[in-house]
Amino acid sequence: MTDSTSFQTLALSAPILANLESLGYKEMTPIQAASLPLILQQRDVIAQAKTGSGKTAAFSLGILAKLNPMYFAIQGLVICPTRELADQVANELRRLARAIENVKVLTLCGGTAMRPQIASLEHGAHIVVGTPGRLIDHISRGTINLNTVQTLVLDEADRMVDMGFYDDIVHIIKASSPRRQTLLFSATFPDDIKRVSQELMRDPEQIKVEAQHAPNHIEQVFYLIHPEQRNAAVAQLLRHYRPISTIAFCNTKIHCRELTDELQAQGISALALHGDLEQRDRDDVLVRFANQSCSVLVATDVAARGIDIQTLGAVINVDVCKDTEVHIHRIGRTGRAGEKGLALSLASVGEKKWVKLIEQYQGEPAVWQDIESLNDDLTAQPLQAPMRSIVILGGKKEKLRPGDILGALTGDVGLQKDQVGKINVFEFNTYVALDCRIAEKALQKLSQSNIKGRQFKMRLVE
Repeated sequence: MTDSTSFQTLALSAPILANLESLGYKEMTPIQAASLPLILQQRDVIAQAKTGSGKTAAFSLGILAKLNPMYFAIQGLVICPTRELADQVANELRRLARAIENVKVLTLCGGTAMRPQIASLEHGAHIVVGTPGRLIDHISRGTINLNTVQTLVLDEADRMVDMGFYDDIVHIIKASSPRRQTLLFSATFPDDIKRVSQELMRDPEQIKVEAQHAPNHIEQVFYLIHPEQRNAAVAQLLRHYRPISTIAFCNTKIHCRELTDELQAQGISALALHGDLEQRDRDDVLVRFANQSCSVLVATDVAARGIDIQTLGAVINVDVCKDTEVHIHRIGRTGRAGEKGLALSLASVGEKKWVKLIEQYQGEPAVWQDIESLNDDLTAQPLQAPMRSIVILGGKKEKLRPGDILGALTGDVGLQKDQVGKINVFEFNTYVALDCRIAEKALQKLSQSNIKGRQFKMRLVE
């Protein structure tokens, strides 16, 4: 008998099922088990689920199950709040589509040139993954035709509304085929999302997977502080616990910037991520955090959407979040992939009422500790990132691949493989994480070496 959470129970083609098996997809996650049977019946679905719950595979399989690769028109459209999330979704779609011959997935996001996107659309694409602003640009120029869309997905719909994209979303949906299936995924369910679902969906089935974490999986500790000692307390927590990578959540952009400045002044490797950053700076910050060239990412909730760092040492709630579900999503970023997680929250007397709501939601009392009890050795080595990034001024346009760069580093430069971290190749440049102890010397040697038969300009990212 086949287990009811096995992918084999679904009405998917044999090649798709074989590909899922080869990718290691055995058991469905709770959101997949609840939503996929309905999605495959062509129902409109509203699913309440957080990042990391397996929702991307759920809607991707829904798109691919009815895709006709012989028909070169946009059959699937996924709208995401940020470029990072759009890239992640597109990559997942490509992995899941391997079993189907010749499926073209195209990302349409701001921050990159319009002309190549228009050329790609003219050649035809089966699935488009994009951000609202750039999709509106293409609609207004007449360079995209959404009349053929069979499946439209709103991914992280609540964050798109938070970011002011409500009218854009409605515009894009209205430009799509009225015969489409609409799938809406959202971590929370505010009034604007209810409005979208009532106006633009057909009798949607609503699914909610509780945003809880396995007991004992994440160690959660609360510290009572005076509001004016908040930033100093963050540094104290970092010095005591020394996590390899931390996201520190602030409720405002201003606080993000202030805290980052304060941590950097104490020699702690920290970068800020908030809505005022240009796309290029945002990409730079995210790559450096993901490749461990930065220890602490100080972020707002909206800016941190779609970031999926598998090995996150700790989450610090610099401010207690007034929304209990957002609190659960914040702390759910630590303790992934079977690791034990650590969530540390700072609360003033005035914020205790929000902690009470978290206790009620989780069904267990908060664990409080005294901030003064922490070992706070000010003479200890500041928390520095284990890696440093170099950026090479060349990327996919020059046909660079990670293997080319790794070959040059282990060959000409003479590094060991374990001294080289992540290599991220983008359109026009490439980030390489190197052991911080040898990064400067390696840069000197690499800049004089040939990669693919030519020399590239490069620099350390400060």
